[in-house]
Amino acid sequence: MSSSFYNKVPVSFKHIIANYFFLFFYLNTIAQSSNQQPNIVVILADDLGWADLTSYGSNFYETPNLDKLATMGIRFTQNYATCPVCSPTRASMMTGKYPVKTGVTDWIRGRQENGKAMPYEKLIAQPTAYQLALEENTISEFALENEYKTFFAGKWHLGEEEKYWPDYQGFQINKGGWSKGSPTGRINDSTGGYFTPYKNPKLSDGPSGEYLTDRLTNECIEFIDNNRQSPFFLMYSLYAVHNPLQAPEALIKKYEAKQKQLDIKNKDRFAKDEVWMKNENGWKQRLVQDNPVYAAMIENMDWNIGRIFEKLKQSGLDENTLIIFTSDNGGLSTAEGSPTVNGPLRAGKGWLYEGGIRVPLIMYWKGKIIAGTTSDLPVSTADFFPTIAKAINKNYQKDRSIDGKNIIQLLEKPKVYQKRPIFWHYPHYSNQGGKPGSAIRKGKYKLIYNYEDESIELYDIVNDISEKNNIAASNKKNANQLKHKLFQWLKKTAALIPNKNPGYDPAGVIQARKQDE
Repeated sequence: MSSSFYNKVPVSFKHIIANYFFLFFYLNTIAQSSNQQPNIVVILADDLGWADLTSYGSNFYETPNLDKLATMGIRFTQNYATCPVCSPTRASMMTGKYPVKTGVTDWIRGRQENGKAMPYEKLIAQPTAYQLALEENTISEFALENEYKTFFAGKWHLGEEEKYWPDYQGFQINKGGWSKGSPTGRINDSTGGYFTPYKNPKLSDGPSGEYLTDRLTNECIEFIDNNRQSPFFLMYSLYAVHNPLQAPEALIKKYEAKQKQLDIKNKDRFAKDEVWMKNENGWKQRLVQDNPVYAAMIENMDWNIGRIFEKLKQSGLDENTLIIFTSDNGGLSTAEGSPTVNGPLRAGKGWLYEGGIRVPLIMYWKGKIIAGTTSDLPVSTADFFPTIAKAINKNYQKDRSIDGKNIIQLLEKPKVYQKRPIFWHYPHYSNQGGKPGSAIRKGKYKLIYNYEDESIELYDIVNDISEKNNIAASNKKNANQLKHKLFQWLKKTAALIPNKNPGYDPAGVIQARKQDE
């Protein structure tokens, strides 16, 4: 109905039309809310740390919308990314499998692309896949098979070639998902990168000054508006808060003022005295959360997530929508600017310590999840596939190749699943100082196996959340049991183990570095 027609009809008739459309919208909303198939909204932040939300302990960043969502749903304190870097976790989310099964075990294309290695790196990783294979059954394809409308916005980073992008992995609409793992084409602090022009083949440029997180949220909201009458699967894979650090100027100024109030000296902001930091100048450990630009990016992200939930609420769709919010790996705390801190967790992105793999998880599903609850049940990214699949189709039966379990069912028997083993295999050097390793968490214990020297670390992760006390020597029984179980899993999954680097020469690198300095 055109606006010109509407302006010409009598006022009384306008009210009839308005009431008719309200009734039509209301009945459609009620019909959908009673439908057994809920809408699915997955929001995946990039590089967001476990302690980056107010509800997870941050005193500097402000996240009122996500904190509110947590009070309406459930907040998990022991949720794990299946890898300490992005692409493997994303492959795991799409398939329900550990990264080792998809072949994507490092970010694409990886630090040691084509077998290259720094002289100080003792090992060379075997090849990692540069795409999520089309043969994999993705959760978006499952949704499509069950007559869902499917939509993707944001970061994909699961294929160099277009044939591996979201459009070919079960998503009917793709806004911004392609080969790159971060916004490209940065010109300055307000042009390029997070600010248009985006130089993204799957996202048209916007008006001058448009901010990427705002724009992608607009795309999500438009999709919701256009798909109120049918169940949909919406995945908003944020580029935020990944580098480059760029944010709206007004928000940056707000946090610059907040930073000044903290009055932290630069010498107290970073540590640069640990052994692992010696090989690269950019490796350092941030000690306090006070980066104004990073904080501004987080608040903007939070505001945009609030916009999506408000749209669902206004449309009545929140009555029958499963929302999952999480991150792909721990916060960036030891390199590339080190913008955040994951404390009390140890280290961050690129490490198998808790700071690299433990990430926020908030879930909302009215009537299915008790509001305002907190769970210490260990869960992981691999669990999202079966959780979503069961919500989409109650007759879903998990394939044996799927590693994850339905979180809703796990919550019904939390004591039973507290000791469920969770595995990691990251046979790579990270850009953040992390070294090749594998790990297992079972109950309160976590074991890390280091490939460089074949050593093990064992931590009581419940009583030693900061992983300060390696108890492998004093608790040999548990250490041996977990190591055996980890090695059994590595053998079963045919995990690729790194080889020796024939060009290993640490002394040469250290000398060269000193000359450069």
